[in-house]
Amino acid sequence: MNLRGVRTLYAFEMARWFRTLAQSIISPVVTTSLYFVVFGAAIGARIQEIDGVAYGAFIVPGLIMLMVLTQSTQNASFGIFFPRFSGTVYEILAAPVSAFEVVMGFVGAAATKAIILGLIILATATLFVEMQIAHPVFMLLFMALTAITFSLMGFIIGIWADGFEKLSFVPMLIVMPLAFLGGTFYSIDMLPPAWQTVTLFNPVFYLISAFRWSFFGTSDIGVGVSLAMIALFLAVALAVVAWIFRTGYRLRD
Repeated sequence: MNLRGVRTLYAFEMARWFRTLAQSIISPVVTTSLYFVVFGAAIGARIQEIDGVAYGAFIVPGLIMLMVLTQSTQNASFGIFFPRFSGTVYEILAAPVSAFEVVMGFVGAAATKAIILGLIILATATLFVEMQIAHPVFMLLFMALTAITFSLMGFIIGIWADGFEKLSFVPMLIVMPLAFLGGTFYSIDMLPPAWQTVTLFNPVFYLISAFRWSFFGTSDIGVGVSLAMIALFLAVALAVVAWIFRTGYRLRD
């Protein structure tokens, strides 16, 4: 494996991120803080507890997962789209690095950014609510798996998109609505039975449920089922990326 090539791609993407800290970190943290103020304080005054957890603390895992999902998707999609847009992707494809190493560099950087942001938001949350993490190792595991999976998804979007408007289409019109409807601010037990069934078809629901279990030891669905679904999403994303490099889809045009 060409580790030097992987490190070069990874370092380049991380350096680009650090050059735009205001947009990359400050903006998401401020946005999340507003969620805590609006939902945690305003709605929390009416909903005291859910499953024995104070409402302000209950929404923390969902908000962290919301940011990890959107940021990993956006960072990975822009990371590979810009070389395609500028034409420098051909230099990467001609370099002595394999497809796997290219994916490791871009996806690894995007996942790292999302995990750092998730941890920053977790630290920010402690300023608003008191909470303890029941399973910190599993919390980091689920965060990492989610960041990697959606970074792969963002990588696919960056290959598929033929314009900047398409880069924001999937994160804003698909990923974010699925996150909001996947139990970010509520338990599905609060929904009518028909909507509970519909929610089970939302893939993001399983991510949020497992992540919330790592915090409080309770979840809307078994953690084993959630872990199996996460593994399935990861396998599908890897299969699609492998197909892209095997066929040269939008890379050799």
